[in-house]
This record gives sequence, C-alpha cells and structure tokens, in this order.
Amino acid sequence: MEIKDRVLIVEDDKNIRKFIQTILEANDYEVIATETGKEAYSLITSRCPDVVILDLGLPDMDGMKILKEVRAWSNMPIIVVSARDHEKDKVEALDMGADDYITKPFGTSELLARIRTAIRHFRGTSKNQGEKQKVTFLNGKLVIDYDKHRVYVEEQDAGLTQNEFRLLSLLGKYAGKVLTYDYMMKEIWGPNMKGDNRILRVNMANIRRKIEKNPGQPQFIFTEVGVGYRIIETDS
Repeated sequence: MEIKDRVLIVEDDKNIRKFIQTILEANDYEVIATETGKEAYSLITSRCPDVVILDLGLPDMDGMKILKEVRAWSNMPIIVVSARDHEKDKVEALDMGADDYITKPFGTSELLARIRTAIRHFRGTSKNQGEKQKVTFLNGKLVIDYDKHRVYVEEQDAGLTQNEFRLLSLLGKYAGKVLTYDYMMKEIWGPNMKGDNRILRVNMANIRRKIEKNPGQPQFIFTEVGVGYRIIETDS
C-alpha cells in the first residue's frame, strides 16, 4: 500500500488552487483543498495533513488566524503562499510559526523544493555534504523508514495504513519514552479528538498484529496502563 504525503491547499483563487493541486498530484502527493478558513481548520484537525499550503487572504478570515490556532497545538509544516510581499507580513507570519513564506507569483520547482524542505525538517532529517540522510528507527528486526513511509519486520513490509505508520513513527521519534493517549491523539487526529482514545486503541491493536509475533507478549510496543504507549529503545 503506497503512502503519500498529504498536502492541504488553502486558497480562495480557484485557478491558483487547481494549478497547485495539479502540480502536487503530478509529483505523487495526496491533495485536499479548500477555499475557506473555516473548512481549512476543520480539515487540519480531522485529516492532519503532512503540509499546509496557506494563503493569507481568505474570504472568511485572515490566514494568520489559522496559523495562530494551529500553532497552539501542532508543529505540522505550514507554508504561506501569499500576494502580500511587504516585509512586515513575512516577518509576522514567520514569527507566528510559519515554516516558510512564498510570494506570488512563484515557480513550480520552487514550491516543490519548499515542500520537500518543510517535510524534511519536520521529520528531523538533515543535509550532510549535499546528501540527504535517511532517518530510520532500528531495533532488532523492526525498521521504520521515514523516507519511504514503510515499516519492515524481518525485512518484510508490515503493510501499515497511513495512520498506523504515523502512530508508529511518532513512537519511534521518542523511542523509550512514554507517550500519553491524549498526546498521541492530538498529534495524529487533532485537538478535537482529545479524551476519546478508542480509535487509538484500535489502531494500536492493528499495528501490534502486524509487527509483533505475539501481540499478547509484545517485543516492540508496550502499554503503560492508564497512561499511554512506548516503543523499545533503539539498539544504538
């Protein structure tokens, strides 16, 4: 099952919105799009995109409000794409937590490069002498490949769904530490899901069935009853 990076386009100009969507889909991104701020926030909290392309001049609210509200609970990459080219607008957006600011009009290659950079920084990868470092979590026979969005057990693809991969990669990022139910729910499904962890338990049970030889006696993921989950520490 191919897992694509999900991009939310928030743009009220239909032509620009369709242009960006066409570019992204042609480059193997999953795209969702909207023209209003209200729907944008709903999609952010329900679909948790990997990147948000955000226009500031929306018909129902200023994009700065969305930026501020999202930054109150998430560090997901947000790239502002705006016709506002004054330095103060750029500074304000970046100070409020935007990962990047692109002024219209922009080139296709530039947009794609900015998206790749935002995702890479968010996932903790870096450049080393011009080479992109692959970030993986390794422990025994479990491999989480963040670049490929794949999890391997004994060199076999575990076949995780997108949300299952996100949950496991989140645990891998904090290997050895306990992540609370509420924290994991907020990171994957947004703040509106806080307090109801049934969907989390279902997904974690599915993950265990796919990566553990005996889910009742796990080797990799452990439940801290009443608190949350943790994944075993890396070998290194």
